[in-house]
Amino acid sequence: MTADRTALAGARLVLPGGVIDAGRLSVEGTRIASLGGEPEPSDLDLTGYTVVPGFVDLHVHGGGGASYASGIAEEALTAARTHLEHGTTTTMASTVTGEIDEVCRQAAVLSELVEDGVLAGIHFEGPFISHNRCGAHRPDLLRDPDPALVRKLADAGRGHTKMFTLAPELPGGLESVRMLSDLGIIAAVGHTDSDYEVTLKAIDAGATVATHLFNAMPGIQHRAPGPIVALLEDERVTVELVNDGIHLHPSVVELAYGTAGAERVALITDAMGAAGMGDGLYPLGPLQVRVEDGVARLVEGGSIAGSTLTLDVAFRRAVTVLGLSLNQAVTSLSTVPARLMGLGDTIGTLEAGKNADLVVLDSDSHELVAVMRRGEWIVGADRFARAGNPA
Repeated sequence: MTADRTALAGARLVLPGGVIDAGRLSVEGTRIASLGGEPEPSDLDLTGYTVVPGFVDLHVHGGGGASYASGIAEEALTAARTHLEHGTTTTMASTVTGEIDEVCRQAAVLSELVEDGVLAGIHFEGPFISHNRCGAHRPDLLRDPDPALVRKLADAGRGHTKMFTLAPELPGGLESVRMLSDLGIIAAVGHTDSDYEVTLKAIDAGATVATHLFNAMPGIQHRAPGPIVALLEDERVTVELVNDGIHLHPSVVELAYGTAGAERVALITDAMGAAGMGDGLYPLGPLQVRVEDGVARLVEGGSIAGSTLTLDVAFRRAVTVLGLSLNQAVTSLSTVPARLMGLGDTIGTLEAGKNADLVVLDSDSHELVAVMRRGEWIVGADRFARAGNPA
């Protein structure tokens, strides 16, 4: 139940200007009402905990045994709820390569959930990607990015299409990037065999995101820098990174941070249906994925097929493995993706007037303890005693 007013006291608050110890945050309805003020007996005592803004995932295919590419609303709800319980209070649902008409049908279902406030937008990953870098996308369904087909998919989102991943080197690629940019849709470079020069042209044409940088694209060569260098060096580009310890070695993630900085990094899950679940067989669009020891790979061919990551784990790894500061981790998990989606005025930071989307973490272990979305406790509310009546 959403309380009219809730006040949290004693927590470490990670604010845009820095970290405040023993802070106080008040929630009224669905919004953060204030930061600071004197503690009251009715406050919830969060001493020993850290409060950060809710996480924002730009790139996620499913979770809880369910997939956004199923075209079934109940599955999409399950996936969104699974990630919400792990701190993702804002989700952009990602599709996977399929027949154009089928992906349009999926988009119609996802659009209804955007209109219901469950999701924040739709990301089309495929089918306009490279055969040579298709990863966990069915090769026989891939197409060149004909702008007319790209527009058909974009329109299927009913105004809720937020991002498109495509390979700009393919016929129609640069034209499609320009069209998407003109429509106000994020054009992302990914699953690409592009070289350095074509990638620069794509950025000049309006591409502003690198889809899971380093994965599904040529590596860096000393005489052929390829897309990675072009995407890292241009300040107009935000780079997605999958910080699960499987997709990227920690030193590679550190390289990206050292080059781009936290203000240009969005940590994503790229999660498929096994996120929040155990090992086993799972669908990913028209393909089958086997998860063993938490690693998702295609049954046919063995390519990595997304992740089983949740963003609370990505946050913990960012701080404990990469050594990022709390502010840097919040920037990449909340602030940057919120800004990219055009939602920076309402989410992404702890500020008065913004949505009361909060994640409470143990200050020592950085393990998730509780989640609030728009003023409603999703998990963990029973963990806290009243300040005037300690448990």
